Amino acid sequence: MSVTIAVDCMGGDHGPSVTVPAALAFLRGHPDAHVVLVGREEMLKPLVGEALAGLGARLRIHPASQVVGMDEPPKSAIRAKKDSSMRVAVDLVKAGAAQAAISAGNTGALMAIARFVLKMLPGIDRPAICFALPTIKGGRTYALDLGANVDCTAEHLLQFGIMGAMLASALDHVERPTVGLLNVGVEEIKGNELTKQAAELLRASSLNYHGYVEGDDLYKGTTDIVVCDGFVGNVALKTTEGLAKMLATFLREELTRGPLSKLAALVAMPVLNRFKHRANPDRYNGAVLLGLRGVVVKSHGSADAFAFEQALIRAADAVTNRLIERISEKMATAANGVHA
Repeated sequence: MSVTIAVDCMGGDHGPSVTVPAALAFLRGHPDAHVVLVGREEMLKPLVGEALAGLGARLRIHPASQVVGMDEPPKSAIRAKKDSSMRVAVDLVKAGAAQAAISAGNTGALMAIARFVLKMLPGIDRPAICFALPTIKGGRTYALDLGANVDCTAEHLLQFGIMGAMLASALDHVERPTVGLLNVGVEEIKGNELTKQAAELLRASSLNYHGYVEGDDLYKGTTDIVVCDGFVGNVALKTTEGLAKMLATFLREELTRGPLSKLAALVAMPVLNRFKHRANPDRYNGAVLLGLRGVVVKSHGSADAFAFEQALIRAADAVTNRLIERISEKMATAANGVHA
């Protein structure tokens, strides 16, 4: 299946210096894919170089004169910057000129623009940010919501469970992925009223509901999906990122502390490289904005070319595996009186 992805080349901490090389690498690895580079032509053409002619119709530049700032309010991005690279990339999905859009820019602005332009799927009240986390078992756990919705109802959490399950089914080809609800304990008596109400809805649905899970289950791989509200999910994600940076700093300091430490580091280098590969968060870059009438992927703002390429791959996988159709079909089943 041929996939066309619209890339907001101007977004993120590094802009075209990362997004363009990542797009070219993606095209080399996916001969059936097409990419539309959205942004300021005078900045994109020199970076594309001869590849623009060599790749033919598979690569083209779509001009956009404005850029959404990383700290810009979402309302300003919608109202005052209709020709921003972010807005134009999402507009291309709306128009059918692309099947997915990807950006490393302002998360709040991207969510607001995507919701405003693409609208929500039937039966879905709010979009959710879903991110894949590596697990001890070697697989990945999909966690959502990770920041789009601070205040949620039990029905929202049920919808998150449905969307997360469909994402796992599409990308990992799991027939009935397990769904866990993040809580302060696994016992049924624990949790606030919202969590208990959500648990009842998930239990009554046709989802493969596992029950409550705790924070450490995110990386144990206890369930394929972990559902939570955006406040809790974002705190958990940022805490993880902070811990990973701290441990990496500690390890680097200890391995360079003195001559003996440096010698030990040299001997252990093959092991350290394998550890770095397994724990590399860049391999999991790309959060899918679920619930929209189109595929939109948010890359980490500080992503390098390798990490941004992974987000492009995630977007392509979502399209080729019919993510939007799967969610729509599941929600239609629920609307017709069958439990989701």
